[in-house]
Amino acid sequence: MTEGRIIKAVSGFYYVQSGDDMYQCRGRGVFRNQNITPLVGDFVEFNETEGYILAVKPRRNTLVRPPVANIDQAVIVSSAVKPDFNPLLLDRFLVMIESKQVKPVIFLTKKDVIAEAEMENLIYYQKLYEQIGYPVELISSKEPEKLTELTRYFAERVSVIAGQSGVGKSSLLNVLNPSLELKTDEISASLGRGKHTTRHVELVEAGGGLVADTPGFSALDFRNLEAADLGECFPEIRERQPDCKFRSCLHHKEPNCAVKQAVEDGEVAATRYDHYLRFLDEINSRKPRY
Repeated sequence: MTEGRIIKAVSGFYYVQSGDDMYQCRGRGVFRNQNITPLVGDFVEFNETEGYILAVKPRRNTLVRPPVANIDQAVIVSSAVKPDFNPLLLDRFLVMIESKQVKPVIFLTKKDVIAEAEMENLIYYQKLYEQIGYPVELISSKEPEKLTELTRYFAERVSVIAGQSGVGKSSLLNVLNPSLELKTDEISASLGRGKHTTRHVELVEAGGGLVADTPGFSALDFRNLEAADLGECFPEIRERQPDCKFRSCLHHKEPNCAVKQAVEDGEVAATRYDHYLRFLDEINSRKPRY
């Protein structure tokens, strides 16, 4: 029995890397009865002669869309224009990543094609998220040396890249690993979106680490997140929760709320708190599942 890590999954086959060798395997039939689906990123035990995965080791974390396990960080790529920078969408990505106990990193792209006023807005948000504790990088396609420096975020880590279509995810991967030659179609003038041609999940070498080359996150609806857990996904709210009068405080209508006081005092950004309330309402309005 040999141990390795699933690097790619295509059409029911799992490609397991063990040392310098790659093995094509199938999952055991018993996995279906046990409701176990091997994922890219899984550490597994397999029989290299028969080509069967025998066991999937416990996971540190799991993402559903894209289906990847044991991720160290998520690089959220957001563009300044085409598509326009959207703080609400960025916070939605951050909440989803935080809920999976994955470390987020923020890349803001296309800073070279915006006006001075827009640049001031982008720098404002850069400072805001840095104060919260997130690493933030402003990226320009005209600064190739800066792009090369970004490899420090990927070295010896397993990462996923998340973001809207057209924000530059594939372009970033091409810089980190030119041999990938990922295809990126022109941004549609009518939709303001780009199209990524990737259709399967695979961990590729990039920047001295592994990156999940995927079609991106397609589920951002908080269906598995409860209202009581939402505050844990906002670091600045999580930090102040113990100071609220009520242990179960949702920081909405409750009295003596440390979070609401911090918003009034300017210690928590009003935009972030507004997004928190919008997400809270979305979760509370969700239809119950049976």
